[in-house]
Amino acid sequence: SADFFRADNPEGVEARNEVAALAFEDMISWMQEGGQVGIFDATNSSKERRNMLMKLAEGRCKIIFLETICNDRNIIERNIRLKIQQSPDYAEEPDFETGLQDFKNRLENYEKVYETVNEGSYIKMIDMVSGHGGQIQVNNISGYLPGRIVFFLVNTHLTPRPILLTRHGESQDNVRGRRIGGDTAISEAGELYSKKLAKFVGKRIKSERAASIWTSTLQRTILTATPIVGFPKIQWRALDEINAGVCDEIKKNMPEEYESCKKDKLRYRYPRGESYLDVIQRLEPVIIELKRQRAPVVVISHQVAVLRALYAYFADRPLNEIPHIAVPLHTIIEIQMGVTGVQEKRYKLMD
Repeated sequence: SADFFRADNPEGVEARNEVAALAFEDMISWMQEGGQVGIFDATNSSKERRNMLMKLAEGRCKIIFLETICNDRNIIERNIRLKIQQSPDYAEEPDFETGLQDFKNRLENYEKVYETVNEGSYIKMIDMVSGHGGQIQVNNISGYLPGRIVFFLVNTHLTPRPILLTRHGESQDNVRGRRIGGDTAISEAGELYSKKLAKFVGKRIKSERAASIWTSTLQRTILTATPIVGFPKIQWRALDEINAGVCDEIKKNMPEEYESCKKDKLRYRYPRGESYLDVIQRLEPVIIELKRQRAPVVVISHQVAVLRALYAYFADRPLNEIPHIAVPLHTIIEIQMGVTGVQEKRYKLMD
């Protein structure tokens, strides 16, 4: 109950600090095994608690405090109601209003001891959740990874919008059974899919005039997008299929390389070409830009590496699964981004 979170409840304070220390040690152990960024999800709203964490982290990891400040009462009320609906804290409370009042009492207990962050390295995001204005304050942030964290946060928002992922229509190489590489046109079936896709996109996002269509620079994706009208089209070299170097028909012509690739598809780098990990790295600016968009985006690209990696990012799939994710031809995967997380729908337009 809310009484557990009172500052004048010594048993509650001791229990919360003990759990915080255990969780922090757990996270440090994970970072020592190779983790790079850990999110220590707690209120940490007093200087005393933050000093405790800085002492625990000393000589072991760098701490950046992230404080979000929201002055919009409507957003706060919405978030509180979402909390009651989704939090395990209230899973066994049958009465919504009782849970709501208890949580508001808990917030009052936090407010009594709240002290804004002004020590150490910190990022303050002030009224940024609505996506209209707001500001970000940064203090004592240096180094590559902290800089990337700031860049990520600046571009993150909770505006609900769909991202539609699809492969290009069937290509001439698909018909011939060639698995990777090349820059062929689409087949008759591919042309039929391009028309069906245009019809689907026209219905799905017709009212979203700020929507856009993204393709790779290879003609099979550009041709697939051609029948779609009314939206800007952007070509990204970063969305090009994995570069197979000199091995575009690796199984037939280079059996030893094919066996090496089969053993570790994630890390295997084609001679004079790329690995899956290389493609994931080049997709970072695409992902950041996708997260920054407030209107729908249709991404027409390639199964090998690109769409597998994008889908894995938004669906939170493990790194090692990426080379084995199936992205079927002539199918749209809709990723819905919003305040409650990521939801997925699939639409098969052709067999």
